[in-house]
Amino acid sequence: MAKTKRANTPSSKSKIKRGGVWRLILRILKLTVILFFGISLFMVILYRFVNPPVTWLMITRGFERKSDGKDWKIDKKWIDFDNIADPMKRAAVAAEDATFLENHGFDFKAIEKAMDKNAHSNKLVGGSTITQQTAKNVFLWPGRSYIRKAFEAWFTLLIDILWSKQRVMEVYLNEIEMGDGIYGVEAASQAYFHKSAADLNKTQAALIAACWPNPLKWSPANPDDHILHKKYLIMKNMRRLGPLDF
Repeated sequence: MAKTKRANTPSSKSKIKRGGVWRLILRILKLTVILFFGISLFMVILYRFVNPPVTWLMITRGFERKSDGKDWKIDKKWIDFDNIADPMKRAAVAAEDATFLENHGFDFKAIEKAMDKNAHSNKLVGGSTITQQTAKNVFLWPGRSYIRKAFEAWFTLLIDILWSKQRVMEVYLNEIEMGDGIYGVEAASQAYFHKSAADLNKTQAALIAACWPNPLKWSPANPDDHILHKKYLIMKNMRRLGPLDF
């Protein structure tokens, strides 16, 4: 005896409809992931050869200035790696990432040390390398979140694979925030010391690096006791560094 074909019930139609919705959602998510990886890879490769024109932080700070009744200001002057004074490069390594030339984008000992300190203190400290900070400054938005940290790790990995250490340092020193509307060591050097970053001496370079944690609060031109102490420590670390072979 032939079997009769079962008619679709309302519940079975609903299941089929839900299954179609989930397949559509998964397809969209898959496409989003592919696009993100493709675009991020393209941007990192592009900025290996092209100097980043602007960052999210610069735009954010610009709007903050406008909301405070100030003029829009992005004072940024690019200077090539070879033209940056050696003391400035040494001060960056001494202040921010002593293992810069040896690590692969991450310093896990520094991260572990920072996490331990943060667990026992209300004052947060960071363990980011220069490569991580470059990834954050160039490709990401300001703020703290686990999602942003995950993106930072991805971009750090790409930068470490695709850029030279020289390029990382060059972009880092040209994009870092150095004051209210001031970005990069060339603009900072001219604003605070009235000279090019090519002519910075050890003391001036250490003062600039000492202000990086909070450049809107501290100024290399008018250092307080805290900045003067940090300058002393940075210069001490600069003397301990071996040859910086970029």
